[in-house]
Amino acid sequence: MKRWIGAASVALLAFAAMPAQAADKVVLMLNWYVYGEHAPFYYGKAKGIYAAEGIDLEIQEGRGSAATTQAVAAKTADFGYVDVPTMMRAAIKGAPVVATGVLLQTSPMSAMGFVDKNIRKPEDIKGKTVAITPADSMTQIWPLFLKKTGLKESDFQTVAGDGQTKLNAVINGQADLLLGYVMDQSMKIKDATGKDVYPIKFADYGINMVSSGIIANADYVKANADLVRRFMSATTKAVEAAEKEPKVAAQSILDANPKGGKIDTLTQGFELTIPLYRTAETKTKRPFQVTDQNMTETVNLLVEYGGLDAKAKDNPKAFYTNDYLPKSGS
Repeated sequence: MKRWIGAASVALLAFAAMPAQAADKVVLMLNWYVYGEHAPFYYGKAKGIYAAEGIDLEIQEGRGSAATTQAVAAKTADFGYVDVPTMMRAAIKGAPVVATGVLLQTSPMSAMGFVDKNIRKPEDIKGKTVAITPADSMTQIWPLFLKKTGLKESDFQTVAGDGQTKLNAVINGQADLLLGYVMDQSMKIKDATGKDVYPIKFADYGINMVSSGIIANADYVKANADLVRRFMSATTKAVEAAEKEPKVAAQSILDANPKGGKIDTLTQGFELTIPLYRTAETKTKRPFQVTDQNMTETVNLLVEYGGLDAKAKDNPKAFYTNDYLPKSGS
């Protein structure tokens, strides 16, 4: 009997000495250099939300949604946070990528200018100069905004340039407005000038399109279904928790990356992002629970205005799945 107890004790001691199961290393690549919209990911990592799901998260900055989509397709990043319409254009051409959760279900696209210019509605754009970046997502949808609001190209002037040139045009007074995202370019202008801008939101004029979401390689998803579920569970919880304390969430960006911006504009940028998480149909649902109708409308608009191949309309559900999201209350 003594020998049996001794053997059991040795076995228990050996078991206790075994290392805990290692967390799964996961790389999330962002759509761009860090800004307020990204706060939930940094917050979730800082608060141990990903660790609680057995995930060791590495967050990498990106250089555009197209580049991040390519990285995910090539499996050099496990997940990407990208503009979902950009992902769709790659997927229809054969890239093996799928959205595992659509976070921004209301479009952040807008035409924005300094508050003191008093440009508050489409009619106010007449006679003004608008800065655009040719072929970017906003410029592709711009003709639909004009159609919805009764504006004509002849009602205003345009100046064209890359993203920084567009910002500089407004900052330096060469343009009255630019096409930009409510939580991104507006904060860059405020960081540079200290002045607020006013966005005329495309979504307020019937342009219902999704924007940013989480994507993964389709083969990776099939091979790592449990990990994908845990990642989407952690990310959902991170978003929900970050919504409740935006400034703390924004500070988590600076804690991880001291050169990541200014706390005031990071906070404001994140606060401007939160209303984009849901539509009237998903206002009572947890983040990422996009509707089939929203995705179908997005595909239809992209086919008509955004250069998406018409065959995308045959099966809009091929671009996304809600199967890996946590259920309500879980």
